Amino acid sequence: MDTILTLYSREYCHLCHEMLEELNSIRNRVGFQLLVIDVDADPVLEELYGEWVPVLMHESRELARYRLDVPAVENYLYSISGGPV
Repeated sequence: MDTILTLYSREYCHLCHEMLEELNSIRNRVGFQLLVIDVDADPVLEELYGEWVPVLMHESRELARYRLDVPAVENYLYSISGGPV
C-alpha cells in the first residue's frame, strides 16, 4: 500500500512552496504519494488552518508545520514502510 501524505497549503505562501520542493526531493529517495490541498479553495479548511500553513499530515498525524524537518520525516516514512532508518 502506498503512503499518502497531505500538504495543506495556499498558493501565495512561500513556506508552502519551500516545503513542497523539499517533499518532492524526499520522494526521489522514499516513495510516497503527495496530495496538495489549497486551503483557500475550501471555507472549512480556510477556517481550520487560517495562516497556520503549510501543514504536512499522514492520516491524522501532523508531521510538520511551517518548516520541514527532512530527516525526521524520512525516518517516519521508513518506520511505517519497513525501510532503512
